[in-house]
Amino acid sequence: MLKIAADIGKCEGYANCVVAASDVYDIDDDGKVVVLRDTVEESDRAKVDEAVRSCPAAAIWLEDE
Repeated sequence: MLKIAADIGKCEGYANCVVAASDVYDIDDDGKVVVLRDTVEESDRAKVDEAVRSCPAAAIWLEDE
């Protein structure tokens, strides 16, 4: 399992994470990232890695559990 982490204070609302992994991330009404799942399977790693790389604010990251 991989743990999804986010720093809402850093989020600038670009929503690149949602484009890359809409089943893992969303953007709330205030334009801040919402993590929809705390963990993901290794099989989802590629799309979550893409979401992390595409975040210009470096507000999201992935941790191995």
